[in-house]
This record gives sequence, C-alpha cells and structure tokens, in this order.
Amino acid sequence: MLRSDRAAMDGVLFAIPPIASACTAAAPEAAIAAMPLQVLRFLADAAERGERNALVTITGLSGSSSRPVGTLMGVTEDCSFAGSFSGGCIEAAVVAEAQEAIRAGKPRQVRYGAGSPYLDIRLPCGGGVDLLFQPNPDPESLRRASSLLEQRCPLSLIQEVSGGLRVIPDASRIVEGWKGDTFVSWYAPSLKIVVVGQGAESLALVQLGSTFGADMHLLTPDGRVGALASDMGARVEFLNMPRPTQPLATDPWSAVVFLFHDHAWEPALMAQALSQPAFFIGAMGSRRTHAQRMEKLRERGVPEASLSRIVAPLGLIPSARDPFTLGLSALAQVVEGYRQQTAIPSEVRNEVQASVDRSLKSSTVSTS
Repeated sequence: MLRSDRAAMDGVLFAIPPIASACTAAAPEAAIAAMPLQVLRFLADAAERGERNALVTITGLSGSSSRPVGTLMGVTEDCSFAGSFSGGCIEAAVVAEAQEAIRAGKPRQVRYGAGSPYLDIRLPCGGGVDLLFQPNPDPESLRRASSLLEQRCPLSLIQEVSGGLRVIPDASRIVEGWKGDTFVSWYAPSLKIVVVGQGAESLALVQLGSTFGADMHLLTPDGRVGALASDMGARVEFLNMPRPTQPLATDPWSAVVFLFHDHAWEPALMAQALSQPAFFIGAMGSRRTHAQRMEKLRERGVPEASLSRIVAPLGLIPSARDPFTLGLSALAQVVEGYRQQTAIPSEVRNEVQASVDRSLKSSTVSTS
C-alpha cells in the first residue's frame, strides 16, 4: 500500500505512495478548491472520455479538520484530481490510494491521521479522517447529480460500502453519516448572487464573487459596467426601466444585493425580490437612506415581515467607502448567510446528538 519513504514538506512528514512517481498530472489551481458540482462534473467528463476514475468522500472525522464530512474529491487513472481534503497534507496519498482502488475495481475505506495504521501520514491539526473510495462510480448517477445541481436542485448521494452510487433529489437538509452499510451525504446548489445596481461597487462585487466561485448575475442599467461584468463571466441583464423583470429570479440558495446610488431604481425591483425565497436581500446606503427606502416599500404594500428581511446598512465592515472594501464586506456577509442556510438545523443536530448520547448510555449500562 504505502512504502516507508518519507519526504519533508514545511516540517511535516508524509508518506509517498509506491506509484507517486508515476503520477505526473497535476490538478489545475481551480480544481484543487473544487465545489461538489465541479468534482461531479470532473468525474462525469472522465467517464465520458472512457477514463477510469474514483469518487472519494470524507465519511468520518475525529479531532480538528479543515474539511467537513461529505466533502468530495475526484481522481482519474492519470492522477488528475479535483477537490481537496486538507491543505496539501494527504492529497498525494489520496491520489495514490485511488489509483490502487481503480486498479482493484473494489471500494475501500481508509483512515489517515490519528488512529490510522499509516503511521507516516499525519495531519498537522492532529485529527483523523475516514475516506470511502468508490472506483468507477456509475456514470449515469454522476451525470444526474451534476444536472440536478446545475438546475439548482439539492440532492443526497447514497453510497454503499460494497459499491454503488445513487442520487436522490432531496430538498431537506440531512445529517451526513453512515446508515448501516450505507453512507448518505447532502449537497446544496452553489451560492448564487444577484447584483442589482450600477457603478464601481457592482463591478467590484461581481469580480470578488466570481473569484470566490459564486454563480454571479448582474442586473444593471449601466452598459459599460454590464460589458465588463460579462467579460468576468457574470450573466448580465440590462435594465431599461425601474420595474420588475423576469431575470430577477431567486431560490433558497440565492442572495440579492442592491448597489444603486440612484435609489429610484430600487422600490419595484426590491418588492419583487422580497416576494421570492432568497436567503439574503441587502442594500447599500445609510440608515437614513434605508428609512426612506422602507417608507417607499410600505407605500407599495410590502408587509412588515418582508421588510424585516432587508439587510441594511450592507456589509460586515462599517462605513466602507471604496468599492472593493464594500464589495468584500458584502461578500463576506453573504457567504456567512449561505453557510448558515446550508448548515444542519440546530434542532436536527441536537436530536442526533441526543440519539448518540442515548446509545452511548445504553451501551455503558449493558456492559456494566
């Protein structure tokens, strides 16, 4: 499996798998930080080209870890990979283990770090990570999972310890984990940010959001800003009048950020946004500007419960003035909201913990 040769990297020793020297393909920079959709696309594309591949999933953790349970990584037979499980501590070993799983054609479970039989692979944080390697997962399931996430539909992946991958469209957040010999994980659509505005602030948020990896949309009356945002990869719709527009469409994994200096553009578009399920709706402007905004929305008959959803002043950095500081401040606030939106609800987490506590107590009583 692993030989005893070691190499030092930043003072951390890690094992070099026997086939490491044969792995010459490197992961593109963007692929290392791949989201679940990118990993699934990576594997689906590989399968379509006839390349053998493996899906690798974090199924358990102990101690500290830089990635949560359910994180995915994809590896192909030429050692290319998408995704990561650490800051570079175990990726080489994961790629090598995946090569062996691909050649053997059988799933395997491996632990790295604390409690692992591989004494020469250690995580600097001192934790341990359990991985499930699924060689050559069903291509149709990979394509279906990719398609569902592209259509912004959440899903669960069902993996059997003996092999097999199933996809279940599932809008309900679940707790990742083992159910007998089946591992279940849940994935949300990627963060979508709809910027509604004009000027340098809008362009700065589009640029920062694109770098982060969000699905960026811009609705603007500013042709120059729209053209530049389109070059950055954003989907752009031009506004001719301050009225509702079909492209302003959101889902529970979407944020809407209003960045107008001319606030006359806001009321109709903001009332439209408030009628939809976006998890975040924020707007630039001072507290006095926001009070005036609220009065105009009340005149339109927007309920107080809807008005309370508006986040203003915008951003985590108070009184940000320059475009990029405001953009970064707003992006951080949106990303935190997305993290909370996709997290396991506290009541579910508490119920699961109570169940675990009951099981442990029962086990203690039975053995005493």
